[in-house]
Amino acid sequence: MANEAVTIETPTEFAVYTVADGTAIPLNTLMKLSGDFTIIASSGKDVWGGVLWEEKTISDGITRCTVALNGVHDLTCAASAVTLGSQVCLSGANLIRVAIAADLLLGKVIGKAEEAGSAGDIVRVRVGAT
Repeated sequence: MANEAVTIETPTEFAVYTVADGTAIPLNTLMKLSGDFTIIASSGKDVWGGVLWEEKTISDGITRCTVALNGVHDLTCAASAVTLGSQVCLSGANLIRVAIAADLLLGKVIGKAEEAGSAGDIVRVRVGAT
């Protein structure tokens, strides 16, 4: 997978969720909630699940992984620009976009952009801030 998050300021809030044993997920992958207490790698306009804090190797017997719920991370913009100070949400595999009102209501906002960026740019996001 590409475009994983790069941690700039260490998170202080974490959660542990269930993952599939038969799945490989790279460290710092943006995750989505896919079911009750279950996460998978982000793939679209998904409900925020955190930044994977440990690498998950395929069929290693591990079915629970830790995710970071805050911190400051460099994240990659999807096909549209991100404006300074805007709330952002998931927009694909390890990609973000500017959030719209419905995203806030559906729990999809992941944080606030601390710099602006165009499509494909890497921007600093304060995860957990709204």
